Amino acid sequence: MDKRVGNYSFIIGVIIAIVLGVVSLGTATPWLASLLVVLGLVVGFLNVVGKETKEFLLVTAVLIIAASMGGAGATLGGVTMIGQYLQGILAQVLAFVVPATVVVALKDIWNISQVG
Repeated sequence: MDKRVGNYSFIIGVIIAIVLGVVSLGTATPWLASLLVVLGLVVGFLNVVGKETKEFLLVTAVLIIAASMGGAGATLGGVTMIGQYLQGILAQVLAFVVPATVVVALKDIWNISQVG
């Protein structure tokens, strides 16, 4: 059951991130952006376990670094006609992925400290 909730949270989070990246929904936008953070937390707690932890952390770390330090948002924003949408989608995906990454990293730190 927990895995199913995590899977649905992931799918819903990606859909909301894409929608919010493409269109502004007025007063619903801040609520949906907050929902993205909550869904990211749910995914981090329920969806990423065991062997997939290291791969998840590596992939999300690369995404976060490329988006922030690599200037991916600015680069995507410069694409003709669809750049602003790509930049918006990336920003919303980060709002979803960063909380999940923090939770998974903390869980992994906890697990490592329990071994010794």
